[in-house]
Amino acid sequence: MIEVITNRQEWNAELDRIGAVDFYHTYSYHQLSKREEELPVLLKYNEGQSVIFLPLLLRNIENSEYKDATSVYGYCGILAQNIDPNFKKDNFYRALNTFLNKTKIIAVFTRLHPYIDEAEFMLQNLGQITSLGKVVYIDLSKTLEEQRASYNRRLKTYINKARKLCTVIEGTTEEHLDIFISLYHDNMRRIEATDDYFFDTDYYRQLLMNDDYEASLMMCKYNATGEIIAGAIFIKSGNIIQYHLSGLNHLYFDLQPIKLIIDEMRIKGTLQGYHYLNLGGGKGSEEDSLFEFKAKFSKDVKIFKIWKYIVNKDAYKALSESHLQTELKSEDLDKGFFPKYRAPLKSLS
Repeated sequence: MIEVITNRQEWNAELDRIGAVDFYHTYSYHQLSKREEELPVLLKYNEGQSVIFLPLLLRNIENSEYKDATSVYGYCGILAQNIDPNFKKDNFYRALNTFLNKTKIIAVFTRLHPYIDEAEFMLQNLGQITSLGKVVYIDLSKTLEEQRASYNRRLKTYINKARKLCTVIEGTTEEHLDIFISLYHDNMRRIEATDDYFFDTDYYRQLLMNDDYEASLMMCKYNATGEIIAGAIFIKSGNIIQYHLSGLNHLYFDLQPIKLIIDEMRIKGTLQGYHYLNLGGGKGSEEDSLFEFKAKFSKDVKIFKIWKYIVNKDAYKALSESHLQTELKSEDLDKGFFPKYRAPLKSLS
């Protein structure tokens, strides 16, 4: 039987049982990330000493009696405890399918957490798991010297230069936050990012001032003028530090201030006992210039995967065909989008 948890106190209490979870799984981040029409839920399945959690965002499908489920931005997926090779996954699948069908959820999508090995094992016989690309991380269990030895040679040169000219500080004031938001939004406009990458001021404030995890705004100050020229938000939870958002003043691009900020967080995180500093992957999980930027810090990578599950194939097919016929011309749709009936127009860039 699947239990549905929507209460903050219960949600957090259940995650505390697991221990090493990421901030992407928390109640607060789900509330912060959800759109107006989305309902955050934590699905729980128990069998003996084994327990499974699946955080999701439930959505109504417009002009339909059905719903679907998706995950928050970031790495979420399934959480499990006390799962051994003899665990009867079929019992879990039956319980999950019963819940999904009863609540008329016809499709489920989630981004699996690359640091949680049980996620793929638990879902490998249900729906489809797809590898999208690599995410880069710095192994903070190594010594600081071992970590730096993996740096690209030019990266070391850039960081050494930046340390002579700049100072990394902790952003602690409203003015610091306003500067960061301006830098971040300027960056997003410059790369022509979609609206999904722009947030209101309350988003950043709630992200940084939260009891469910520790967030740090790290900023780079140019010593000659005292000007803040770059900033990044890192989120710490469990044994992982996530490099979440960043922005810089393009006039100081040659100083490579973001690289200095990441290096400073690497040092802090190691001294604080964290195991991983996750830098993420490229845009759309591709090995592009963004990925190459991150890969200069480390050769250590994890594989990023997603899970797609069509629960009600007939309803899914009917809605997808209707979307193709009545909303847009099929050749203009993003063919790889899931679910198909929510497929947007392809990018023209």
